[in-house]
Amino acid sequence: MLFSKKKERGGVQAASVQLRSGAQPFGMLERYVPLRGGEVQIYRAVREAVPAVDAAIYKLIRLTGGVDVRCANETAERALSEFLRTVPVGRGQVGVNAFLECYLDSLLTCGRAVGEIVPTHDGRGIAALLCARVEDVEVREGASPLDFSICGIDEHGRFAPLPRQNLLLFTPLNPETNNPYGVSLLRSMPFLTDLLTKIYTAMGKNWERCGNVRFAVVYKNGEGDLDRAAVGERLEQIAREWSSAMQSTKDGSVRDFVTVGDVEIKVIGADNQMLESEAPVRQIMEQLVAKTGIPPFMLGLNWNSTERMSSQQADMLTSEITALRRTLTPVLERVCRLWLSMHGYGCAFEVVWEEINLQDQVEEARAELYRQQAQRIALENEKMKKEERI
Repeated sequence: MLFSKKKERGGVQAASVQLRSGAQPFGMLERYVPLRGGEVQIYRAVREAVPAVDAAIYKLIRLTGGVDVRCANETAERALSEFLRTVPVGRGQVGVNAFLECYLDSLLTCGRAVGEIVPTHDGRGIAALLCARVEDVEVREGASPLDFSICGIDEHGRFAPLPRQNLLLFTPLNPETNNPYGVSLLRSMPFLTDLLTKIYTAMGKNWERCGNVRFAVVYKNGEGDLDRAAVGERLEQIAREWSSAMQSTKDGSVRDFVTVGDVEIKVIGADNQMLESEAPVRQIMEQLVAKTGIPPFMLGLNWNSTERMSSQQADMLTSEITALRRTLTPVLERVCRLWLSMHGYGCAFEVVWEEINLQDQVEEARAELYRQQAQRIALENEKMKKEERI
C-alpha cells in the first residue's frame, strides 16, 4: 500500500507516504563495498557518472600511442609487421593497436585485463586476438607465487582451469601481495564520486523546482459586502486573466494584468538561496583528476586562465605513459614470440613504441637550437686549443 489512512473521531488523518523518490541515479556508489569482482560495476559507474574521469582514461589510452617491432631478420620483420597491422581483434576492428586500446581500457578500469590468442585451424598461425570480460574469469594461484591458472565457467557452471593456458593473456595493474587481480585506477574514487553525484543531483532538483518560475497570485478580500460566491467568481476571473497574460508571453507579446482589489503576486521560491557549489565541486574534482595523472586543462577544466603544460607536468605524464607501456610490453612480446615460432623464425626481436611528444614545438625547436650552438662552440674551442698546441 502506497498510502495508509486511519480514521479517528475528529475526522480523517492525513495520508502518510511510504515511498519517496529522489535518490541520485548512481546509488550503487553509496553502497559500495570493495570485493574481488563486484567492484568492476562500481568502476564502470564512476566513469559513467563523471565525464572528466572517462575522458582521462581515454586520453591515457590515446597517449600510450602505437607500437611496432624490429627484428634481426628483415623478412621476418616485414611479415610480423603486416600481421600486427591486419590481425582481426573482434567487432569489426583489425590491428594490434585496436587490441591494445581495448586491453588497456580494461586494465585501467578494472585493474586487470584478459585476452586470448586464437590460433588458425591448422595451428600454424594466429587467426585473431580477442579481449575478454574480466568478470568471466578467475585467477587461481598454485603452490608457488610463480604458478597460477586462469579459470572459466565449464559445462557444469563451475569455475575450472581453461584447457590451453598458453594461449591466454592476463595482465594485472599494480598487483598487491594479498591478491593477484591488480588495482584499478579508479579504486579510491567511489566515495568522492558519490559526494559529487549527490551535489549535482541536488542542483538538478533545485533547478527543476526554482528554475521554471512559478507565481503565487493572492487576492485579499477587503470588501465586507462580498459573499463567498462573489469572491469565488472574482478569483476565477483573476486566474483566467492571469493565465491569458502568461500565455501571451509565449507568442512574444507583452500583456498587462489589470485587476481590482488588493492582489499580491510573488515568485515561489524566490526567497530561497541555493547552496554555493563551486568550491566543493572543485575540491572533489581536484582529487579525482589528481588520481588520473592528467593535467586539468587537458580535460577542459580551466581553473587557471594562464594554465599550460609545464616541463614538470610533461615529465610526470611521460613517466605515467612509460609505466603503462612497460606493463603492456610483455603481452606484445608473447604474441610476437608465438607468431615467429609458428612461422619458423628464431630471430630476436624488439617491441618499439612511438615516441612520446608532449612538449611545445617552439620550445623543442629553441632547445635544439641551443644544443647546436653549444656543440658549435665546443668544436670551436677544441679547434682553438689544437692550434695553440701547434
